[in-house]
Amino acid sequence: MDWDKLRIFHAVADAGSLTHAGEVLHLSQSAVSRQIKALEESLNATLFHRHARGLILTEQGELLFDATSAMSQRLEAAVARIRDSKDEVFGELRVTTTTAFGSLWLAPRLHKLYAAYPGLKIDLMLDERVLDLPMREADVAIRMKEPSQADLIRKRLMSVRMRLYATPEYLDEFGIPRSPRDLGEHRLICQNVRSAQVFAGSRFTHYLLTLNIGSLLTVNNYFGVLQAMLNGLGIGVLPDYVIRDFPQIVRVLPELESQEVPVFLAFPEELRHSKRIAAFRDFVTSEIAADRREDRQG
Repeated sequence: MDWDKLRIFHAVADAGSLTHAGEVLHLSQSAVSRQIKALEESLNATLFHRHARGLILTEQGELLFDATSAMSQRLEAAVARIRDSKDEVFGELRVTTTTAFGSLWLAPRLHKLYAAYPGLKIDLMLDERVLDLPMREADVAIRMKEPSQADLIRKRLMSVRMRLYATPEYLDEFGIPRSPRDLGEHRLICQNVRSAQVFAGSRFTHYLLTLNIGSLLTVNNYFGVLQAMLNGLGIGVLPDYVIRDFPQIVRVLPELESQEVPVFLAFPEELRHSKRIAAFRDFVTSEIAADRREDRQG
């Protein structure tokens, strides 16, 4: 099998267009087309359906694309290990975590990691889906539960609880609730129970909604809940790590909180010796330790 033809096929399948693939590969459209035709002839199979809007993989094309994708991921892993054999920490690190943790805790702190390692390139993927680390959909993950995938190295970072918070201005205007029954006189801002979230958060929200809430605003992520709460719309249900960067926010009804949510860092076994992974792991654990010291001093 001609490796160069496979590389060109993979680029075309990924781009969905001969023209776009040619731009990526720095080849003319006609050169790309000739290589795809030659590959199809060698396999005696049609790999693409051609139409006016681009190219769509045939069933045979999808089988080959799965194979070339796996090859590409393995090559990326090999390149990462080769580069990490040097002392310098540099290159791309693909990090996956939830939208809330990534945007509200991790992103505001990343300037410290870049200051220490300016050659690092971080691809931050914020998604509630659990990406497949062994298949290299990402290099390292921070997850709100212990990973169940095999061949992963995992480290428990901390635990999180969902709690109730409001701005001082809101409480001055509408009063401080003294008991759960008082929530009937307030607007609750929480994540929609149908949106993707950890079980403990969903269970806590379900409980709060049984308290005859006076007014309700639901959002499909905690970033939206935070913004609404900061703008005085009501009492927000938020993970406790969010509030560390907003010291003016007041905790409401401290007897109410969710069950503990464990937070884990995980990465593939094959990246055990990656210096990029080690730098990121040490950075995250150092930041969490600093948060804990601030909590004790506060």
